[in-house]
Amino acid sequence: MNTVWTWQTQLDRSPGDDVIGYGVEAADGSLGTVIRLSPVAGFDHLVIDAGVWKFGRSVVVPAGLVTAVDDVERVIQVGCTKDQIMDAPRFERDQDTGDLFYLRGLGAYYETLATTPE
Repeated sequence: MNTVWTWQTQLDRSPGDDVIGYGVEAADGSLGTVIRLSPVAGFDHLVIDAGVWKFGRSVVVPAGLVTAVDDVERVIQVGCTKDQIMDAPRFERDQDTGDLFYLRGLGAYYETLATTPE
């Protein structure tokens, strides 16, 4: 069973795949640009600069919510809305994305949004 922290198998991705600089599209529009990847094994995620959209705020999106990756266009699709992402536990730009307390809370939030692939 996949968790929100694991890349969906149909994407054929691994945690080391470099997607820094890719644009990110939520279900309802552009979210921002990938600026960092997860430094913590078992908690694969993207740190996205959503600055243009939400006043310099960065957000963390677990890899399991990625629904498509277009390497030619350098765009990642995620299976949730911008509001759902902005309602997630807040991430501060200086925060260590290796903070397991933060990641566990974030995972609990996103697991309520995760859907089973059809």
